[in-house]
Amino acid sequence: MRLIVNIPAYNEEDKICETITNVRESFVSEFYISGKGKIITEKLIQVIDDGSTDKTCEKACSSQADIIVSYKPNRKLAYSFKRAVESALENGADLMVNIDADGQFDPRDIPKLLLPILDGKSDMVIANRFGKHKAKDMPLLRNYLNRFAAKMVGFFLNYKTEDLTCGFRAHSRETLLRLNLTNLDFTYTQETIIDAIGKNLKLTWVPVTVTYFSDREPKITKSIWKFVNNGFKIILKAVRDVRPLKFFGSPGFILITVSLVVFLFFLYHYFLTFQITAYRNYILLSFFLFVIGFQFLVFALIADMIKTNRKLTEEQMYFLKKEKYKK
Repeated sequence: MRLIVNIPAYNEEDKICETITNVRESFVSEFYISGKGKIITEKLIQVIDDGSTDKTCEKACSSQADIIVSYKPNRKLAYSFKRAVESALENGADLMVNIDADGQFDPRDIPKLLLPILDGKSDMVIANRFGKHKAKDMPLLRNYLNRFAAKMVGFFLNYKTEDLTCGFRAHSRETLLRLNLTNLDFTYTQETIIDAIGKNLKLTWVPVTVTYFSDREPKITKSIWKFVNNGFKIILKAVRDVRPLKFFGSPGFILITVSLVVFLFFLYHYFLTFQITAYRNYILLSFFLFVIGFQFLVFALIADMIKTNRKLTEEQMYFLKKEKYKK
């Protein structure tokens, strides 16, 4: 069995050597020697140089990373993950672990992520920064927004989600073949989790220790509000594609219900006074809400048909990728 530890990097010349060294040192733990990880006979380190303008690529080479994918210009994290998956599959990965290049995650936690997959209990394992081990020095606003987004997505998808944006995660080969990214302009973290839930893959969250560096410059976006705005659009589109009936049907059902309540309110007053003119606004409001609600229900049915076609297309893509990346 082959494990590829993927390190996405953008202008990480100061940290990439240390991170590669720490990952390589983690390969000598008891987990790989006598534990469940002993079936992993090959362990490779892959670096995706996402258009760095410094010496990240050269330092990754000098640190003897096993696989290096480098391209120009910088294409953001989602595209980097897409290239990482393609490269991992091309190089025969049975498991792929994604870990940040900046050293905020401890590579010694990699076995924690691999264990549920090796036990057959999970297809994707995500590090949880909000569980048993609290993230150190994480900005308060980012902490709150991450927790809130996870709860909202979990509620809507009816699936307990604990951390939507953590990039430290492990994937089985089947998961790598199944996942499809539609957004390549920002980050992949939220979309892949929602996509995996929509494909009925088994997800597990494992508590890990993470330390944020106060002097570190954000690589995805410098503005928290831009991050929230982009993240919200990605989540909204992904949830729409995964649960179209619920996405459009729920507001439609609510609007129609409210319209009926308003109409019953009109009837109550009408039978008391037998006057229409004084209460015609209730009729207009009821009609307006009913029409909008009915349109939402029509959208729900159309979107569900699109989802069915998408599932057929993705199933074909899965078999094509399986054939393309045959080991």
